[in-house]
Amino acid sequence: MIRNSLIREMSFKANFTLWMVVEFLWFAGQIIFFEVLYAHVDSIGGWSKWECVLLVGTHQITSQLFQAFFYVNVAELPDLIRTGRLDLMLLLPVDPQFAVSTRKFGMDNLVNALVGVAIVLFSLAKLQVVPQAHQIALYVVGLGLGVCIHYAILFTLATMAFWVMRAQGLIYGYYNVFNIARYPDAVFRGAFKFIFSFIVPVIIVANVPTRALARALESPWAGLAQLAGAALCTLLATRAFWHFALRRYASASS
Repeated sequence: MIRNSLIREMSFKANFTLWMVVEFLWFAGQIIFFEVLYAHVDSIGGWSKWECVLLVGTHQITSQLFQAFFYVNVAELPDLIRTGRLDLMLLLPVDPQFAVSTRKFGMDNLVNALVGVAIVLFSLAKLQVVPQAHQIALYVVGLGLGVCIHYAILFTLATMAFWVMRAQGLIYGYYNVFNIARYPDAVFRGAFKFIFSFIVPVIIVANVPTRALARALESPWAGLAQLAGAALCTLLATRAFWHFALRRYASASS
């Protein structure tokens, strides 16, 4: 599947390059936003300028990895259901959810994830922070858990297409919502913070790994436990909902 995706991408080299440029410019716009903001303030909720840039870099890595491996596939699930092409996925000798979720890979997103890595390293240099090996390990684990959370939530929304044939609105809506992960959790309050930290745990996706990497004096275990619990719960719920939804599928021939 990786080989087929690479062949497909290289068949349209200009498009491949253009999307990398677009993603890079969007990412640069986020950095400029914080540059302008911190020209007027010294910190936001206890977050310094370079900690926020580090947070943006972490969000970039997580979101680009998620898009590279899952987003395109999950976004196409409503069309598979509507056209009946899901029949083929169900007949393959692999788990249907795996087949639906991993048909394509976005190679340009993997390149853009490296841009996020560069920003993270640059931010650490500006902060004069040299993370220890265990911090780096926890950071990588946190990134993986964040990708799992994004996948589980979006797949659940896409699975709604078994009842709502045009579920792309839900998918695109979440694509906009998960961008709040690039902001410090300290700026959110009340019901909004509770909902997007526990029910739809988007806020913690980038905040927890960033704290584990950049703030050695803070214990990362509570945040990582919350992140791991959220990933486990969302994945199990998604799996159960997928099997429930499959019983609703009538196939193209019905």
